[in-house]
Amino acid sequence: MAKRNELPALAASLLITAALLVGGVWWLKGQFNGTGSTSDTGNSTQVASGKAGIAGADGSSGRSMLSENVSAAKQNGLDALAKGDYATAQTEFAAALKEKRNDPESLIYLNNAKIGNSKAYSIALSVPAGDNPNSALEIMRGVAQAQSDINEAGGIGSRPVKILVVDDSDNKETAAAIATDLVNNKAVLGVVGHYSSDTTLAAAEQYEAGKLTMISPTSTAVKIADAGDYIFRTVPSDRLAAAALARHVLNEINKKQAVVFYTSKSAYSNSVKTEFTTELLSNGGKVVADFDVSESGFNAARAMQTAQEAGADVIMLALNADSLDTALQVISVNQQALPMVGGDSLYDPKILDIGQANAEGLTVAVPWHILSHEQSPFATESRQLWGGNVSWRTAMAYDAVKVLAAAIKENPTREGVQAALSASGFSAEGATDAVSFFPSGDRNQPSQLVKVVPGSAAGGNYTYEPIQ
Repeated sequence: MAKRNELPALAASLLITAALLVGGVWWLKGQFNGTGSTSDTGNSTQVASGKAGIAGADGSSGRSMLSENVSAAKQNGLDALAKGDYATAQTEFAAALKEKRNDPESLIYLNNAKIGNSKAYSIALSVPAGDNPNSALEIMRGVAQAQSDINEAGGIGSRPVKILVVDDSDNKETAAAIATDLVNNKAVLGVVGHYSSDTTLAAAEQYEAGKLTMISPTSTAVKIADAGDYIFRTVPSDRLAAAALARHVLNEINKKQAVVFYTSKSAYSNSVKTEFTTELLSNGGKVVADFDVSESGFNAARAMQTAQEAGADVIMLALNADSLDTALQVISVNQQALPMVGGDSLYDPKILDIGQANAEGLTVAVPWHILSHEQSPFATESRQLWGGNVSWRTAMAYDAVKVLAAAIKENPTREGVQAALSASGFSAEGATDAVSFFPSGDRNQPSQLVKVVPGSAAGGNYTYEPIQ
């Protein structure tokens, strides 16, 4: 445990980390391969901003959501798709993928171009491209791979799947507006999305009222289980993740007194905090201090000193993607003095790139990890498609499309899709495990623990590795 007279040095370390964050050093890696998510190399991806709406969401708008580094071939494909020249679009998107194999947008639009004006079943995908382009790409890769697998196998009852891609920028108002548009488009039989728990909750009311099934591959807040009969998710809820983390804290590393860092501005963060606190208390531990990092004047060094004085022997980082910089400040100040655990948002290249040795040993609960399924057909195919390992977000998005396809096969109506997914005996083949749901719409699958260890698999000096 760090002593008080070490705090000035820790604070200095914090300042250095903050400077690195401001400088954006973490982005220079340009990729998160290995046991993370395959990401674009080179410059950071910028996303074109746009108003909520679904016009041209099948790729016929003539523009990419990824405004930088759009190759000539890809733009030619978009232009051809906008004109209804499907043969040229196929040729150009195929060429674009040869130049940049890990671009899922090009693969989705190539698949859509192959369909052309033929009859197809439409599934919409909402991603946080304008706010979190890397996570958007991870999700799109899962959707693109599932669409390819389904269509190459003959489609759903001989009818292919068309994907409509929209950007909600992880904004609650935009997500709600997009949900309204999708409800009004009667061709859409299901939606994959949204990204964060906040956007999912904002859009859920529209989907429920419009009787349009939404399956989120990434939203884990417990309260989503009460959002309605048409709301599902292929990712386990925070309750299961918190239980796994609490067991790890109490039984594996033998700690009992936690300090929790969270942000009250995030439904996800509040959910992780509440569930972990409950699980820890129910099994003989307790939270001796908690800190809302969104409060004015929050200081990681002061918070850590207070936590240590209260007797904390483990750190819980119940923080969301938007507060990763703060998580890194806590990690830097801690300097491995106390063991650390966290929710699935801590599974991020930023943690590895900036946290480095200070992040070593951080244990994170995730829904899935590729190293636990190395020999699966999904893992093999995804590596061939994208040139590297994929993350849990890709696998969960793949599962979302597959279960929608299975439900559409049973009954290709909106009410039929919901009824199929809600049936007590429903089960569909996923990336590596069968997918079934509790009556709440939550997935019936436990979380998996991974930890940060030295290694180059993620493209740097550290990587995530499953805890056996």
